[in-house]
Amino acid sequence: MNSGIKTEGHSQSNTASQCVVLIVSAGRGHRFGGETPKQYLDLAGSSLLARSVETLQSHPRISEIRAVIHPDDQDLYAAAIAGLNLLPPVFGGAERQDSVRFGLESFADAPPKYVLIHDAVRPFIDHATIDRLLAALDSGEMGVIPGVSVADTLKRSTDNVITDTVDRTNLWRAQTPQAFDYNKILAAHQAVAGQALTDDAAIAEANGIEVAILEGSESNFKITTAADFERGEHYLALQGDRLMTRVGTGFDVHRFTDGASVILCGVEIPFEKALEGHSDADVAFHALTDALLGAVGAGDIGVFFPPSEPEWKDVSSDIFLARAGKEVSDRGGHIANVDLTIICEAPKIGPHREQMRKNIATVLNIDLEQVNVKGTTTEQLGFTGRGEGIAAQAAASISMKVLNT
Repeated sequence: MNSGIKTEGHSQSNTASQCVVLIVSAGRGHRFGGETPKQYLDLAGSSLLARSVETLQSHPRISEIRAVIHPDDQDLYAAAIAGLNLLPPVFGGAERQDSVRFGLESFADAPPKYVLIHDAVRPFIDHATIDRLLAALDSGEMGVIPGVSVADTLKRSTDNVITDTVDRTNLWRAQTPQAFDYNKILAAHQAVAGQALTDDAAIAEANGIEVAILEGSESNFKITTAADFERGEHYLALQGDRLMTRVGTGFDVHRFTDGASVILCGVEIPFEKALEGHSDADVAFHALTDALLGAVGAGDIGVFFPPSEPEWKDVSSDIFLARAGKEVSDRGGHIANVDLTIICEAPKIGPHREQMRKNIATVLNIDLEQVNVKGTTTEQLGFTGRGEGIAAQAAASISMKVLNT
């Protein structure tokens, strides 16, 4: 099995999931021009891949999502899913069929009951379609796919000359996600490896699995050409879909106490004093946590982690920051950037700045370029100037989809 890049802070559970999603994002199509594969192109502020992930991830019955990507696209993938909590991706193969098999095999250590296999370039999948697919599996189907019944008259031609009119009765245009009993579709893929069949339903059919089809949605179209992309923009405009940028700020202070080190952004810095606090007193992480919670209107750190609760005594503050990042994701937001200023006369921040940035990026599962850390003093004025403690202030900007009302 091919293995992909690792996503820090997120690994698959040892217990089997009820339903997982495999997103096929390893294609190399460049039909819009340029060198960026279409799944990573921006559509009204969000990549096609991210739009697919957001809808699937917000469905209550979907527990985990993994993408299959091309090994050359690791940076594009990381940027496209910034702020989204996915399993580490796996690398695809020469054909789509190989890519799906690699993805399916990546779940083998903790096999789920169901798997949905979805194309990254169908960004408008809806919960209603997912509900119908899962209901069919619950009722005993081993495989089921969405489709749209053919309404147009069909013609067959040779050299652009019509040779036949095809009966459209019982003909469908197949869509994704295609839903299967996990063990059945994995075995089917392994049995026909190398045959390059066109979709997963065809692979199931070739292995004697009866696949049902149910009504999908015209809006669940595949974006393949520039005309499809324009259709996607028009669809979003009709839906009233637009992005709002929201900003939150955070501020925190901790006084010095006896000790031999301080913790700032998860970095333990040797010093003649320590910071006093109920947790590890990481004043920088606390300010960032409040900034993210403020950006989505979720209160402050005390709402989630009251200092009166003994369970939070002496804990590492990366728990707080990770929870704030999850709150952003759960509310449909994406972190655009965070900016942190640490205010103190000592210790010096500069030597530790890059490790601080890396720690923040890892906890929030965002790119390093989205993180800025600064250190400053108050020119010996005020409590920080007198060496009584450390203050931190932070700003966070996020993008959220909003609907016209």
